[in-house]
Amino acid sequence: MAPPVVRGTAAWRYFGDFRDALLAGQVLVLQVAHPVVAAGVRDHSDYREDPWTRLMRTVASLSIYVYGGTKGAQVEASRLRRLHRTFTGTADGRRYSALDPGAYAWVHATLVMAPVEAQRFFGRPMSTSELAEYYAQMCGIGRILGIRERYLPQTWPEFEQYYREMIAGFGPNETISTLFETIDTVGKPFARMSDRRWSKLQKGYSAGQMFLIRATLPPELRDRLGLQWTDEDARKFARFCRAARMLGTVMPPSLRTLPMRVVGKLNVWLRERPWAYRFFVRS
Repeated sequence: MAPPVVRGTAAWRYFGDFRDALLAGQVLVLQVAHPVVAAGVRDHSDYREDPWTRLMRTVASLSIYVYGGTKGAQVEASRLRRLHRTFTGTADGRRYSALDPGAYAWVHATLVMAPVEAQRFFGRPMSTSELAEYYAQMCGIGRILGIRERYLPQTWPEFEQYYREMIAGFGPNETISTLFETIDTVGKPFARMSDRRWSKLQKGYSAGQMFLIRATLPPELRDRLGLQWTDEDARKFARFCRAARMLGTVMPPSLRTLPMRVVGKLNVWLRERPWAYRFFVRS
């Protein structure tokens, strides 16, 4: 039985750490590198037309898994499975489903790995005991989400091996190219923001996102995608990591995870009150 996610445990401390957001682009690339996920996103996602709303929905959903309690996670898991059951289509002449067990498990795997890598890059790497507790908790969440046992390696070292083997089989695809184009041309996040102001911010935002993607992708996949990485880039990223590490060091763990925990609790409250959810959240 998985350890509960309560205050002070590994998943509580690390899953919602604000530095995890620095890996958002990397996680998206890794997810759509899977051919079934790529096809599903290509055919059914509206992220190209409205990436900011899609981002907020994703953050809200993720927050419930860890910080919404077991009941909240179960409700969100049922909602996701109902939603993804309708995402079917054809890719390379073969039928696919968004609930394909391997693809569904891979999306979860990228979310399991992201906080571990965020700490390795921008914080203090998790200890062996922390990794064991964290992975056991995330496996428990995976079971709630409906991940099959065969896709949940029993130990963290086995999970790392599975993760490396999956990445070894990935390469360029149309959806990754579209994702990069979307990052490069993303529209303003708020309708009231002036076009002039966003035009000044957009270039820096896009360049920063692509830099973090190039910096944090596994080097072998970065090379296969044709993304350049220079010694100067490595030095710049090292300086950025030191700054992020220092910022995290001066903040207590409870503050590092506060935004995600608040979003998780708020979303549980909203989903228990459909009238409020419909009022505050666009369908």
